[in-house]
Amino acid sequence: MCIFAPMEPKPIKANLHPRNAHQSSYDFAQLIATLPELKSFVFTNTYQTDTIDFSNPDAVKALNKALLVTFYGIENWDIPANYLCPPIPGRADYIHYLADLLARTNDGNIPQGETVQGLDVGIGSNCIYPIIGNSVYGWSFVGTDIDEKALQNCKKIIAGNPKLMESVSLQLQTEPRFIFKNIITPEDRFAFTICNPPFHASQEEATKSTIRKVNNLQNTKTKNPVLNFGGQNAELWCDGGEIGFITQMIYESAKYPKQVLWFTTLVSKKDNLQSIYRTLNKVDAVKIETIDMAQGQKTSRIVTWTFLSESQQKEWQF
Repeated sequence: MCIFAPMEPKPIKANLHPRNAHQSSYDFAQLIATLPELKSFVFTNTYQTDTIDFSNPDAVKALNKALLVTFYGIENWDIPANYLCPPIPGRADYIHYLADLLARTNDGNIPQGETVQGLDVGIGSNCIYPIIGNSVYGWSFVGTDIDEKALQNCKKIIAGNPKLMESVSLQLQTEPRFIFKNIITPEDRFAFTICNPPFHASQEEATKSTIRKVNNLQNTKTKNPVLNFGGQNAELWCDGGEIGFITQMIYESAKYPKQVLWFTTLVSKKDNLQSIYRTLNKVDAVKIETIDMAQGQKTSRIVTWTFLSESQQKEWQF
């Protein structure tokens, strides 16, 4: 039976997830003690608060390195120039909400360990979801991407952190127009898929968004942006934008109804939800849910769906 999701789902939570390690302000003294190179980027602002210049890519990367060492035990992490540098608190939220989702049909207990396998669609060069998911819950991951250079950098991160070597594998998607085809095999069983899809429909749209973000961060106006979070073409835009990517994902997901417990994706644009729900109902998703997330003034949401009945969900073996 197809269950239609409400057009405007009520937020489950307005702030960071309760288990998120990044609830409070950054403790820069602690982070600098862990990663001394961060010190050169920290300054005291007019409110007498320690901070960094979030429009400076090098500062943001140093902060990420410090957070990954301090909270997730990742000693060796880096990304190539101009690749997406993820906001770690927000990425951690996604992982924690996924854990809650899995717990619902596991007697309220969060399933942990390597037998819980996730598929990271568009892992990028930063490997962030597998890092957090493995560190916090011990999960294993398959990470896919259409960018071979990004996957090569993930390989370096995995090789530099031995605890990831047995838990994270990588696969190049050789046909960029597909998402799950060539990736999910008949033998695969994934507890979840996770995805941060390209937001924009064109390079021009992505550039305009970048300019707005940088101007907001720097309180200036520039036509030559250097975005603090970077991003290659495949990370920022694709034909059809976010809605096109997610629509393709939904139609492909229907071909693997019993091999994945929960399909999930971030949705940045609330206006896209109505179209997403219509598509999910077309493919007869059994249950659809939207989980709202917020970090500061930014709001995003996770759309989740499954093709398994309630009894099949409970029978899923992690």
